[in-house]
Amino acid sequence: MNILEIKNITKCYKKNSPVLNGLSISVPAGKIVGLLGPNGCGKSTLIKLIAGLLQADSGEIYVDGQKVGEKTAAVVSYLPERPYFNFKLKVKDLLKYFSEFYSDFRIDRAEKLLSDLSINKNARLSSLSKGTKEKVQLILVMSRDAKLYLLDEPIAGVDPAARDYILGTIISNYNPEASIIITTHLITDVEQVLDEFLFMTYGGKILMGGNADATRTKYSKSLDAIFREVFKC
Repeated sequence: MNILEIKNITKCYKKNSPVLNGLSISVPAGKIVGLLGPNGCGKSTLIKLIAGLLQADSGEIYVDGQKVGEKTAAVVSYLPERPYFNFKLKVKDLLKYFSEFYSDFRIDRAEKLLSDLSINKNARLSSLSKGTKEKVQLILVMSRDAKLYLLDEPIAGVDPAARDYILGTIISNYNPEASIIITTHLITDVEQVLDEFLFMTYGGKILMGGNADATRTKYSKSLDAIFREVFKC
């Protein structure tokens, strides 16, 4: 079963200048998928459409068999590219907010991950570094038992020492029957966890995609090396 079906999606911010143009993709359940492409190619726009934060000009998106809307919001856990919380709040306030707002939020999981990264629950967000704020937000998102996780540049602001922990521990805590879509330009760091990948170019076109292991074997190269060749200037 596909957790996500995107059918002929088009989205324009300016007339006759589509960011996404007739895009169609499917994502099966239980997969970690890398949505990889240059800045400005439409990755974040697509993620926001799936999350229901933007509306397409044409086409349809289905999550878990439902058209994107109120019902799908309950099964999608979305991590935006930039932290959006009120920085006056304490970390423990966010735990309380998520536990009250999302019935699938696992506060025990969130507290363990915060402890593993030595993040104080009593700290105000305003006192934390940019990277730590992003860690807190990622922990909250991954502590839900969602069916689809949308992670927009989840490790862009995180120091290299924490990336292995985030990818190896936090992402491994998701429901194995769910799927994760990760957008990133740090392909070398994430390709170790990807089951499948999609190379997106400007205009929201998919140039290449498939099983990550099979593709690496076929070309005897890493996804990062293949990406550099496909998008060579």
